[in-house]
This record gives sequence, C-alpha cells and structure tokens, in this order.
Amino acid sequence: MMTNNIEGPQLSKAKKREMVGALTKAASGVIQIPEEGFTVIIRENNPDNVGIGGSLLSEIKIK
Repeated sequence: MMTNNIEGPQLSKAKKREMVGALTKAASGVIQIPEEGFTVIIRENNPDNVGIGGSLLSEIKIK
C-alpha cells in the first residue's frame, strides 16, 4: 500500500473527489500498482497558517 499526503487550501468535496481520483490514476499508471493500493490523505491549510519567503500566504498577491 502506498500513501500520498497532499497539503493545500480548503476544497469542496467535489474538488477533493476529483483530485483523489486524478492523483490515484496518475500514480498507479507511473508506478504500475493497482489503484486499490493507494491512499490519499488531504490536509487543508488556512492561508493564514502558511508562510512563504517570510510572508503569510494570505498576504501575498498571486499573479
């Protein structure tokens, strides 16, 4: 069994479902392990709790 941890912003249930499906399918194809052998764990982070280059993500303007 293979576990993948994904950290990112809060997502809707539909987006989580889409991401888990896409990641599982891609990893299965590359590693040649059945999709049932993958576990995906999503950790949602508030932009106030993430820092990049000394600044909070919530305060950085993304182009």
